[in-house]
Amino acid sequence: MTYHPKSDFMATIIARGFLADCTDYQGLDEALSRGVVPAYIGYDATAKSLHVGHLMNIMLLRCLQKAGGKPITLMGGGTTKVGDPSFRSDERPLLDAGQIDANIAGMSRVFARYLSYGDGPTDALMLNNAEWLDGLNYLDFLRDIGRHFSVNRMLAFESVKSRLDREQSLSFLEFNYMILQAYDFLELNRRHGCVLQMGGSDQWGNIVNGIDLTRRVLDHEIYGLTTPLLTTSDGRKMGKSAGGAVWLDGEMLAPYGFWQFWRNTTDADVGRFLKIFTELPVEDCDRLAALGGSEINAAKIILANEATTLLHGAEAAAAAEATAREVFEHGGVGDDLPTLRLTAQEIGEGISVVQLIVRAGLAASGKEAKRLIAENGARIDDMPLTDAGLVLDTAALASPVKLSAGRKRHALVQLG
Repeated sequence: MTYHPKSDFMATIIARGFLADCTDYQGLDEALSRGVVPAYIGYDATAKSLHVGHLMNIMLLRCLQKAGGKPITLMGGGTTKVGDPSFRSDERPLLDAGQIDANIAGMSRVFARYLSYGDGPTDALMLNNAEWLDGLNYLDFLRDIGRHFSVNRMLAFESVKSRLDREQSLSFLEFNYMILQAYDFLELNRRHGCVLQMGGSDQWGNIVNGIDLTRRVLDHEIYGLTTPLLTTSDGRKMGKSAGGAVWLDGEMLAPYGFWQFWRNTTDADVGRFLKIFTELPVEDCDRLAALGGSEINAAKIILANEATTLLHGAEAAAAAEATAREVFEHGGVGDDLPTLRLTAQEIGEGISVVQLIVRAGLAASGKEAKRLIAENGARIDDMPLTDAGLVLDTAALASPVKLSAGRKRHALVQLG
């Protein structure tokens, strides 16, 4: 990136590593310099919570608001009924209206931790594209909007082409998704003066479609901006752990589990993650990333504390750090460990330790739990766990049992 921005927003996201591509760097930068720029990111309501994989773009919206822009979080109440096929090998399961509404309610709680919503010029808006998509007349939509799309061009988009090249079915329902997303940008521009769509780099084709459509229909100048696909230094997709997705909802993943995810960051990722997922000055992020040996662990604790404070608050971050210290330094149980609570009915005549490891989120499957035990990576109450056939009954669980996977991941299992 050789462009030297004038606006605070562009300067910030370039310095902190948020920017992958932009349809018009200079045009967008000038628009940002002139006044308040409304910008949106769309989120389909496919789960009850957002996860760490969404967090880079949530932080991008937060950067925009802090720099004087107006963030719009667009909930996909309409598009979730179709499902984004981008870079997927199969069709998403379709959700009913009740599931979609419940998912939107859960996602909204997360956004409220990072953005300030209200009626002011830079206050965030939360909108739902069902507002304009649910009532569309199909024939009118085909005539007024569909005529602006070339099937030849749509087939050439990498997200579609990769699916077809693998000879995997792409339904007509899914093929419509990119038209609906483009229409979202048109409607947001018309209704709310939105001039910028942002998203992950896999959304580039959908974003360009929306820009082309809005220019054709309204002749308005609008922009697109993408963030890089975020992977860890060892090539894993950001936001995944052995127990599955790292959820941002405290009811789906306790603050300690969230804190621990960041504490377990590999050394090579610390500086990059500090810039993206905290608000520490860039020079501090660089200084912490340069620490060597065991000193890098102090930087990881700062990363964990800063990221957890943003989502769950300073008290939760402090409690998580105290629990980690108790667990790691003193071999204790800690008051804030993730806890799996089981009823006597669930335990019945006994429950296998393999099942407990999976249900506690320490392994993604029974096969993985058995491998963990076979490789001497599992412990029960800080003692080596070597018997994958171990079964625990209600008497064994009368007091809390601590399960450990490796040195850094722990959970409690108890009756209650």
